[in-house]
Amino acid sequence: MKVPLSWLREYVDLPAVTAHEIADKLTAAGLKLEAVTSYGHDVKNVVVGEVLSIEELEGFKKPIRHCQVEVGEAAPRQIVCGATNFVAGDRVPVVLPGGVLPGGFEVGARKTYGRMSEGMICSERELGLGDDHSGIMVLPEGTPIGADVVELLGLREDVIELEITPDIGYALSIRGVAREVATAFEVPFRDPADVSPPAESQPSHPASIADPTACDRFVLRSISGFDPHAPSPFWLRARLTRAGMRPVSLAVDVTNYVMLELGQPLHAFDATKLTGEIVVRRAQPGETLETLDHVVRSLNPEDVLITDGSGAISMAGTMGGLHTEISDDSTEIVIEAAHFSASGIARMSRRHNLVSEASKRFERGVDRELPLYASWRAVRLLTELGGGTVQPGVTHVDVPAEPVRISIPSDHPGKVAGTHYDRETVVRRLEQVGCTVESGAVAPADEMAVLLAVTGDDMLTVTPPSWRPDLTDPNDLAEEVIRLEGYENLPSTLPAAPAGAGLTEGQRLRRRVGRALAGAGYVEVLAYPFVGERDFDNLQLPADDARRRAVRLANPLSEDEPLMRTTLLPGLLKILVRNVGRGFGDVALFETGLVYRPAPDAPAQAPVLGVDRRPTAEELASIEAALPDQPRRVAVVLAGEFERSGWWGKGRPATWADAVEAARTVAREAGVELTVRADRHEPWHPGRCAALYAGDTLVGHAGELHPRVIEAYGLPPRTCAMELELTRLEAVLPGPAQTPPVSAYPVATQDVALIVGADVPVAEVEAALREGAGELLESLRLFDVYTGAQVGEGNKSLAYTLRFRAPDRTLTVEETTAAREAAVALAAERTGAQLRGA
Repeated sequence: MKVPLSWLREYVDLPAVTAHEIADKLTAAGLKLEAVTSYGHDVKNVVVGEVLSIEELEGFKKPIRHCQVEVGEAAPRQIVCGATNFVAGDRVPVVLPGGVLPGGFEVGARKTYGRMSEGMICSERELGLGDDHSGIMVLPEGTPIGADVVELLGLREDVIELEITPDIGYALSIRGVAREVATAFEVPFRDPADVSPPAESQPSHPASIADPTACDRFVLRSISGFDPHAPSPFWLRARLTRAGMRPVSLAVDVTNYVMLELGQPLHAFDATKLTGEIVVRRAQPGETLETLDHVVRSLNPEDVLITDGSGAISMAGTMGGLHTEISDDSTEIVIEAAHFSASGIARMSRRHNLVSEASKRFERGVDRELPLYASWRAVRLLTELGGGTVQPGVTHVDVPAEPVRISIPSDHPGKVAGTHYDRETVVRRLEQVGCTVESGAVAPADEMAVLLAVTGDDMLTVTPPSWRPDLTDPNDLAEEVIRLEGYENLPSTLPAAPAGAGLTEGQRLRRRVGRALAGAGYVEVLAYPFVGERDFDNLQLPADDARRRAVRLANPLSEDEPLMRTTLLPGLLKILVRNVGRGFGDVALFETGLVYRPAPDAPAQAPVLGVDRRPTAEELASIEAALPDQPRRVAVVLAGEFERSGWWGKGRPATWADAVEAARTVAREAGVELTVRADRHEPWHPGRCAALYAGDTLVGHAGELHPRVIEAYGLPPRTCAMELELTRLEAVLPGPAQTPPVSAYPVATQDVALIVGADVPVAEVEAALREGAGELLESLRLFDVYTGAQVGEGNKSLAYTLRFRAPDRTLTVEETTAAREAAVALAAERTGAQLRGA
């Protein structure tokens, strides 16, 4: 909404403040500022001139005229001009040598087309008053010669542009913004809707409302003898232009002007093209309408229409029909003003992809009381500027509507804001908004009113004004009090933390996991939780894989991704591809988030329940049955070098072992030791895939991705990934994390190399060594794996470092040797391990 400051000052007695100061006050009141634009402040030396004579110059490809123009100086000015829409005797705007036009364009005297030109005769666009550049702007007869055009046409103007959110539709008008400014500066406000239409007892044009859910007030007024060729005055065209609308014709300009001024959209019909009674109704099946933009639209049965005996003549509150539009010979006019259903207009506008200035206002809520006053304001302007006579009578069809009355404790705004507002402040601020405030409470009609009615005796009954349909409950009223008192005045008070509260063990685990993976070199990302069938195909999932059973969105952002993810990998792989495409080939990413796994017997769609009553137990159970299981998972993807190359030497590429180690990093934060077993599980390589177990519980998989998956996504070769279910780890958490005791005694180190069969899992050997070494073992690390002739065919050598430490003494060689031998003995018993070299 663009608000010219001069227009605003007509209804508010503002002090000597700048546009930026006004914008600051509006921002503090909760309106969002887009821009403050100044017009015409750089324009100078533009005056009114009278064309004395015109000489047509010959020999040029286009019309060129040499004009003598009287500008109130000692001698007329000679000016060369290419426009032909003016004649001798016309008054025109002239910029003299040394003058400046909008945009800093300076005009001087120069010789052109063989003649001296001392200035320039201006068009509307050159003066910044519109887009019309087809000819010179001809001023009204009798305009004083030599007068300053800047002052005469009001070229100097400051315009405040606001972004109007859906809940404050009243601010889509000068009236609404002026009321906010008057409240902000605490100065009087003159309501432009405060007009007194004559009392009429007879109807104008016959009309009725067939569907009260589509329209509850419909007003018609008629004008006869209107001059269709009467031009819009310059002040009207300038205001419309500054407010962001293009002048069209007097009838259209007046309806747009009143809409901008009051916020009430209007429409003008050619009365001679109307057939019989006007009826507001819903569309009928198969009905069509050719709108003003020359598009024939197929109408939906839910569309709100204005019709007559010939059928549809307008899409109510959105766009008029071409058949009944005002033309160059329309002398009989019917002005329509109405209050349409906000939701009905919004749905129709979106259904037809047709957004107009009228529909934007109706869908945000228009003042129900305005049609009578706005229509009277419009017909008066039309007859004043275009001649004609207002026909006696007014058609006023009204569907009675009960006003909203809200019970609210006087201390409710203070409780919402966390501060104290006394009763007088609350009442004063609500009255400034336009509410009627009475002491006491209305009879409670809903649960909210019942709740508020028992909170205290100091109750207020508030009736919101007709221009604020957004005020429907106590919290809306609290917001009005808070914003007018000033958000900047709210105290910064930390809430008191209740005893015993804090992060759950699951939340602590997630934070520890994130820190651990970041410390291990991974970068956290957030991917969209949406996938498509193509992702399942790219992951090479079998047709009967449970991960293909996904929740389908009712309104997906993209038709290519209409499903909720059942695995974190597709989003991570797409982010990896994007990074590689941007030149980052060495990537290690991780994400923590929910996946959505519907039960096999879950319904395809959750039931949609009404809001007029509490759901029954059966209905709640049906909703629960449709909800998918939502476990939390963590996943990583790796590509390129995991250890970077540099001057220190060659780096190391990421392998399946790094993906497994990422899983171990996560498990360590949960205090869980993972068991790693070979597995075949899509989308991993069948020979390089590990299943991850916590005890007997499968918690995830890790390894190198299948070559077909790498090809389908366009991934770097040998890309690796890990996905692990945090929810299952949380279920086996041993309890709050305990800080391990730190021993001050020295560590004792023993190395051991064991020969085992090539098919023996390393995890089984490690588990036997840990158990056999006993409590003195502090850590166990595999530092070498060897296969070759020295260990025999079908065998491998595993070399470990065992670190022993006691909390209360220095260990002897005998103690560490005994622990080492016990560990080797148990490994030999369980896995057939033999000491290398024994």
